[in-house]
Amino acid sequence: PTLLIVGGDDEPVIEMNRAAYRLLTCPKRLVIVPGASHLFEEPGTLEEVAEQALSWFQQHFRLATQEGTGAQTKEPLR
Repeated sequence: PTLLIVGGDDEPVIEMNRAAYRLLTCPKRLVIVPGASHLFEEPGTLEEVAEQALSWFQQHFRLATQEGTGAQTKEPLR
């Protein structure tokens, strides 16, 4: 799975992420954080990135666990 997060005020990077998103064939999500620049320095924007990432990973780790892969693997992932 792939999560792409980009600032809403970072137009060139938004377009690059949209192009990458279209090419992906795995489970995917593109999040555009309104009012955020490239480094998410604006108040509240980095927190929004963290919340989006946490939600994404919780969802996909839960799916991996339910399917018996990923988190339940006894050997280290490389």
